[in-house]
Amino acid sequence: MKGKLPVVLLVLAVSLVMAGKASAAPLPAVDLSIRPADSPEQAVDTVKLLVLLTLLSLAPAFLVMMTSFTRIVIVLSLLRTALGVHQAPANQIVVGLAVFLTVFIMAPTFREINDRAIQPYLNNEISQQEAQERGSQPLRDFMLRQTREKDLGLFIQLAKMEKPEKPEDVPLHVVIPSFVTSELKTAFEIGFMLFIPFLVIDMVVASILMAMGMFMLPPVMISLPFKLLLFVMVDGWYLVVKSLVESFR
Repeated sequence: MKGKLPVVLLVLAVSLVMAGKASAAPLPAVDLSIRPADSPEQAVDTVKLLVLLTLLSLAPAFLVMMTSFTRIVIVLSLLRTALGVHQAPANQIVVGLAVFLTVFIMAPTFREINDRAIQPYLNNEISQQEAQERGSQPLRDFMLRQTREKDLGLFIQLAKMEKPEKPEDVPLHVVIPSFVTSELKTAFEIGFMLFIPFLVIDMVVASILMAMGMFMLPPVMISLPFKLLLFVMVDGWYLVVKSLVESFR
């Protein structure tokens, strides 16, 4: 114990010296202040940063409500339910596939927004208001192509506004809920069509089991391999993805 005491004292001494050096080191200061800009360019850069942060905070809402993501993720979820495999593929894979298919489908629209609004605004060729108007037009055109007239007329009536002369004159706050409502209907229609062949397999398997007197055997255990076999034989993922992408053309 006496031999270990000098070692302990040495360690304590080194710790105190390091703590003293650390306390003597200058600490970084954070300064948040608002001061007059030296040039107009500084104010423009600040506004650009503010706009970018605002768009990033609203990006999830844009992705879900104003693109093809809603239809794709609902169809893929209903397909998984129809197959009877509730955990395969996992939610991360379903959402990830929906995101990348959305990027693929929306690429022409995003490219048009970048060419007509974002790049001219970053080059100080147009104002922020004009950039918003130019950027919203391609997105409005995409949503109107997928929106039913019935849904669009419903929200025009609920907004108590005069009927516009052409669909392009409808404001975005009316187009977006109309588009989402149409997407939900279309997604469930596609999901219903996906359910039919798998439902037939379930009914056939259940009838055979009842005829054989196997009442205690769950039909799902027998029908699941047949549904997976059918889905693989017809190259189901290829057909589903192809149908989803072509439904937006």
